[in-house]
Amino acid sequence: MTVASATVSDFYYGAVTPIAAYLMACLGAALGLRCTTRSLRRPQHRARWLALGAVSIGCGIWTMHFIAMIGFSVQGALVRYDTTKTLLSLAVAIAVVAVGVFLVGYRGGSPLNLGVAGAVTGLGVAAMHYLGMAAIHTNGTLHYDTLTVLLSVVIAIGAATAALWAAVSIHALWASLGASLVMGVAVTGMHYTGMAAVSVHVTAPVVSAQSSADLVAFLLVMLAGPLLVLLVAAVIVMFDPDMMLGEDEAETSGSAPAPLFGGDSVFPNQPSQTPTSW
Repeated sequence: MTVASATVSDFYYGAVTPIAAYLMACLGAALGLRCTTRSLRRPQHRARWLALGAVSIGCGIWTMHFIAMIGFSVQGALVRYDTTKTLLSLAVAIAVVAVGVFLVGYRGGSPLNLGVAGAVTGLGVAAMHYLGMAAIHTNGTLHYDTLTVLLSVVIAIGAATAALWAAVSIHALWASLGASLVMGVAVTGMHYTGMAAVSVHVTAPVVSAQSSADLVAFLLVMLAGPLLVLLVAAVIVMFDPDMMLGEDEAETSGSAPAPLFGGDSVFPNQPSQTPTSW
């Protein structure tokens, strides 16, 4: 059996896939930060907003990964994905982000808590990445450079820790948007660092344009659900009045409209709650 090292590319469609992947990572991070801010302003419904934030960040990371994978190609090899492992990687992404978000949401942003939550979340994000890679079926075998894999895990932990710190520390709208852009760089950087560790040894070269089209179609179908979730989360965040008001506006506007998702009812005989600073 002839085994040859194949040429691997992560940019089959040029800059389109990395840019789109980066934007998805930023969108998930921005929605997650906004939801975390909302949970701090309305602690009665903290769990709801933290859950929505975890789903947003998890879907953003997973969507980033598989949009980037649309640009993944192996010369002389067919690339397919196992559906079960692909969906399992989505569940892992959401679950590990939820662990980190709920830890800092309920236990605060102390260095120890951030370290534990960041490590758990970062390792989970790395697990999601490599589980997604394990879903690849091809006429060959994937090999990984150990040091590069370890570097990608370190980047994942650092990115997760920074994201969780930002979630509990940065409340101003423009500051959180800036943090989202930085987090997008970190998460996307982790992905492409992990991809740099990959080499493929093909056993029987095969070329099929139809299979490439089938792969893109499969990934687009897989992406439809998480993209819809991100759209719904964006609508909830954008149309929740309290989310879009700064501290000054909230104080001077008198009675704000009822929030769209999990807001408090305002009763005359209940003491008003001073919102935390953005």
